[in-house]
Amino acid sequence: MSRTQYAIYAVAVALVFATNTAPAETAQANKAKPAAAKPAAAPTLEALMTLEQNSYEAWKTKDKKFWNTYLWDKFVGYSSSGKLNKASAIKEYTSPDCIIKRYALSDAQIKRLGNNAALITYKNTIDGACSGQKLPGVTWAASVYVRDGDTWKAAFFAEDAVVDPKAAAKPAEKKAAPKKVAAKANATDAGTATLLPLEKALWEAWREHDAKMLASLTTAEISFINIFGTYFPTKADALKDWTSPGCDVKSTSVTAAT
Repeated sequence: MSRTQYAIYAVAVALVFATNTAPAETAQANKAKPAAAKPAAAPTLEALMTLEQNSYEAWKTKDKKFWNTYLWDKFVGYSSSGKLNKASAIKEYTSPDCIIKRYALSDAQIKRLGNNAALITYKNTIDGACSGQKLPGVTWAASVYVRDGDTWKAAFFAEDAVVDPKAAAKPAEKKAAPKKVAAKANATDAGTATLLPLEKALWEAWREHDAKMLASLTTAEISFINIFGTYFPTKADALKDWTSPGCDVKSTSVTAAT
């Protein structure tokens, strides 16, 4: 049955039970029943951006102790080196290969996912280098925070450089096609097997500018930032951007899923 139906059914059962309970028994039960816990407050943008600011400072100062308590145990992140878990993220974020001189976070937005999770997006203007390579001057970043007991922890992080629209309009240089590598099947990962076809369908819907399919495959609370750094706060805004005639994609491929 649906969630709404279940709720109505549960209330009906509770009413029948209360009607058939003797007054003395009811009073005793009420006396013994502990007070209901107060619902946890939803996260605020200010609180989460303070944590985000602290994470950049820890990256700058190579504070390993901070990352151990800041990152959720099931943390997932993405960087130029690929996918990160908690252990590999701590190693990367405390590496001496990155020298961070200055950073400034701005244009922050929040999308609350109930009282126990939230997505924040923001612009980062940064001056630094990793392995001798200068970092992009401006990036857009996205972080997901989850409530872990009484604290908020980072569960996801990714960022990408903002592209200059004029530079993006220039013909792309021809490069040799990458060799195809067969992805190893993971029969034990039922979650990946279930979600990968949906991911493939999403990319195909974007390629075909299929608004109806895109709408059916995305949540109502979705937010989106395109490669030019434009923030689309609502699903309607994102769908309009994804189905615009600006992109002419010939094919898509999704591999090496985990």
